[in-house]
Amino acid sequence: MAQKGVQLDREAISCSICLDLLKDPVAIPCGHSYCMNCIKTHWDEEDVKKLYSCPQCRQTFTPRPVLLKSTMLAVLVEELKKTGLQAAPADHCYAGPEDVSCDVCTGRKLKALKSCLVCLASYCEKHLQPHYDAAPLKKHKLVDPSKKLQENWTERQRELEVSRLNIQQRIQDREKDVRLLQQEVEAVNRSADEAVKDSEKIFTELIRLMEKRSSDVKQQVRSQQKSEVSRVKELQEKLEQEISELKRRDAELKLLSHTEDHNQFLHNYPSLSPLREPTDSSGIDIRPLSYFEDVTAAVSEVRDKLQDVLREKWTNVSLAVTEVDVLLSPSQAEPKTRAEFLRYSSEIPLDPNTAHTDLLLSEGNRKATFMREQQSYSSHPDRFTSYHHVLSGESLTGRCYWEVEWRGGVYVAVAYKNISRTGSSDECVFGWNDKSWALDCNKNSFTFWYNNIQTPVSGPQSSRVGVYLDHRGGILSFYSVSETMTLLHRVQTTFTQPLFAGFRFYYGYGDTAEFCKLK
Repeated sequence: MAQKGVQLDREAISCSICLDLLKDPVAIPCGHSYCMNCIKTHWDEEDVKKLYSCPQCRQTFTPRPVLLKSTMLAVLVEELKKTGLQAAPADHCYAGPEDVSCDVCTGRKLKALKSCLVCLASYCEKHLQPHYDAAPLKKHKLVDPSKKLQENWTERQRELEVSRLNIQQRIQDREKDVRLLQQEVEAVNRSADEAVKDSEKIFTELIRLMEKRSSDVKQQVRSQQKSEVSRVKELQEKLEQEISELKRRDAELKLLSHTEDHNQFLHNYPSLSPLREPTDSSGIDIRPLSYFEDVTAAVSEVRDKLQDVLREKWTNVSLAVTEVDVLLSPSQAEPKTRAEFLRYSSEIPLDPNTAHTDLLLSEGNRKATFMREQQSYSSHPDRFTSYHHVLSGESLTGRCYWEVEWRGGVYVAVAYKNISRTGSSDECVFGWNDKSWALDCNKNSFTFWYNNIQTPVSGPQSSRVGVYLDHRGGILSFYSVSETMTLLHRVQTTFTQPLFAGFRFYYGYGDTAEFCKLK
C-alpha cells in the first residue's frame, strides 16, 4: 500500500504535457502545474487566437498569464529525485500505440487490464480495482481489453437495431398474414355454411320430389286398384245372381221331374220361363301375383337409374369438396422434403374386381404378384381381360402421395376409371393412351409413358418409387426413393376426372408391386 502512496505522489508532480516529472514547475491560474517550457510552447501555439487554455481542464485565460516558478513543487521534485523513486513505472506498463490504454489515467496512460461492457471503458489495474470492491460494479461484464470497445458497441447496437427492424417487419407481415388467414377462415366458414344450406335445400327439394312421386304412384295405384276391384265385384255380383237363378231353375226342374201325373207334367212344363242369356265370362283371365308388379319393376328401374346417376355425379360433388384449398399458392403447393410429402400419404387398396386373372392380390389387397396360375376371380365388368393390369378401389382427388415397392418389371400408373378393360388395343394399356400415365420401372432404367409416347428418365435406380398427385393443380410427379428423394419425371396438365392408382406387369412370373405402408 505504501508503494501506491508513492505512486500517487509521483503522478501528482508529473507534467500532463510531456508526461515526465516537472522541470521548473509553474502553476497557472486554474491550479494545474506544468513544466515551464511545456506550457510556454503550448501557449505560443495559441497566440494567434489570443485565448490561452489549460491542457487539462480547458479553462481559458486572457490576457496570457505571467508564469512564475513554483518553489514548493521544485523542492518536492528534488526530494523525490534524491530518494531514487522518481522513475516512472516500467515502460512495458505504459500503453503503446498498439495497446489499449486506461481511460481513467491522466498524463501518460497505463495499459488497460480489462474493458467493461457496461461502462464502455477500459481500466488499468489501479482503476479497475473498484469493479472488484464495489458491489454494484461487481455485476458489470469485464472482458479482455478492447481497443474499439465503443466502436464495437456502436456496431452491435446498429446490428441490434437492424435485427429489431427486421423482427418488427416480420411481426407486421405475420400479423397481416394472420388477418388474411382470419379473413380466409371467415370466407371458408361462410362459403361452407352457404354450401350446406344450399345443399340441404336442394336435397330437401329432391326428397319432396321423391315424396311427391311416391304419393302420385300410391294414388294412381290405389285409384286403379279401386277401379279394378269395382269392375271385378260388379262382374262377381252378376255371376252370383246368375248362379242363384240357375239354382232356382234347377230346383224347379227337379221338382217337375218328380211329377208322376203325365198330364200335369205336360201342363206345367210349358209354363217355365226361359233362362236369361248367360253372363260373358270369356274375358276373365286370372294372372296370379301379376297385377301391379310391373309398377314395382318400373319404380325399381327408376331407383336403379337414379342410383347410377348419383354414383356417377357424386364423384364430381366429392371432388369439388376436396379441391377446396385456400392456404397455399401454386408455388408453395408442392412439398419439398419427404416429411412434407408424407403429410399427404394415402392408404391405397387394390380392387380385386379390376385385377387380371393372372394377378394374385395379398397383404390386404396392397400387393399384386404376377402368377403362372390363373386366379379364381368371378366375372366382373371392371376386370382387365387382356393386359395384366389392376387398379385401386378408391379414386384419388386433392393431394395424395404414395410409395410403391417393386420387383422385376412393373408400370406404376394412374388412370381414369373409363379406361378400356377388354380387347387388345392401345386404349387398354397404361401409358399408351390419353387416359393414363405410367412410369416403366425395371432393373436397368426408368421410362415415362403417356399417349403411347415414351420419355427416357434419368435418375438413381431404386426399388421404391414415390408418386405425388395434386389433382386440382394438375401435377403428377414420380420420385426415386432411397436415402433421399430424386425427382424422375413431372407432369403438368389438367385432370378432367378422378384418378385411380394401378400396376401393369409385363416382365415375368413372380414380379411384384406393393403399396407401402407410410404411417
